[in-house]
Amino acid sequence: MTEPRILVVEDDQTLREGLCEALMGQGYQVQSAADGWEGQKSLAAGGLDLVVLDLMLPGPGGLELLKEFRQTDASTPVLILTARGDESDKVIGLELGADDYVTKPYGLRELLARVSAHLRRSQVLEISQPTGPLNLESCTVDLGSFQVIRDGESVGLSPREAAVLQLLIDAAGRAVPRDELLDRVWGSSNYVTNRTIDTHVLHLRKKIETNPKEPQYLLTVHGVGYRLNLEESDKASTNS
Repeated sequence: MTEPRILVVEDDQTLREGLCEALMGQGYQVQSAADGWEGQKSLAAGGLDLVVLDLMLPGPGGLELLKEFRQTDASTPVLILTARGDESDKVIGLELGADDYVTKPYGLRELLARVSAHLRRSQVLEISQPTGPLNLESCTVDLGSFQVIRDGESVGLSPREAAVLQLLIDAAGRAVPRDELLDRVWGSSNYVTNRTIDTHVLHLRKKIETNPKEPQYLLTVHGVGYRLNLEESDKASTNS
């Protein structure tokens, strides 16, 4: 079995070399990039199982690289590295499709544990029996191919976005508590919070709703979690 292939994009030489050495010590295949330009080329080449991406880089920044990468690859887990206190960067990173973030300075053991967890979860999150295309008034959602088709154009879904939608579809209109979403989509974790769920839902609304500020389909059930309004999707399917 081929060992997972990981890309580390980090401009700090000491951190980059230390992290690469630690990852190789875990048996991973590791390649690195020292700036945004090198990172851009490595991401475009593909063939990766996970990306560790610093946001503050010479050349194209980490958020720019993440946005470009998600346009062509919606499924490879991306773990972003952020400076302490840069809350807005964390939120934007999650909105752009990052799976997780680690705040500098970080503990190497914690980072390695997260890398391992995301590699395992990326396999678990493959949808074995996805629902057929979901026809909404605003778009068509195809969970099998991790994409949303709107006006003839395709927008990628991350594995967790697809898993959230699949879970809500399977719930058949039931309100799914945040704790259940955390457990079934992210697994046992002491670093993923309700805010992570809310950010992913916000990102999903931007992809599937005509007006994300007044959602028709992905509804908030206050004090509980989220519910997919299947009645609206049935109307869209009937009228299509």
